[in-house]
Amino acid sequence: MTPSPVVHLELHTGDLERASAFYAACCGWTPEPIETAHGAYHSMGLGRGIVRCGARRPVWLPYVEVDDVAAATDRAHTLGASVLLEPREGPAGWRSVVTAGAGGEVAFWQPKECA
Repeated sequence: MTPSPVVHLELHTGDLERASAFYAACCGWTPEPIETAHGAYHSMGLGRGIVRCGARRPVWLPYVEVDDVAAATDRAHTLGASVLLEPREGPAGWRSVVTAGAGGEVAFWQPKECA
């Protein structure tokens, strides 16, 4: 099996503004607000972002690029993971989210092919 690369890192938090201000001051990441159909999001530069959501506590979610998001999600489920977000299409590709209990949460990402 070829190792799958982490291609994006996203912070899920209930306090988008405070988290964005912290990482801007601490790491020099400039927040760029992006309007989405699913809620508030700040891009923090290449490969990073912060999203407002109802997470119990702030959590970083790595996005792992895969060739087939449905197959990766099924494989994780077979290995004991719970599916938190079934594969769904977005503007740039497909994603799903699974949790492996002690292994934490991971998103699978399948980008759309550029024409």
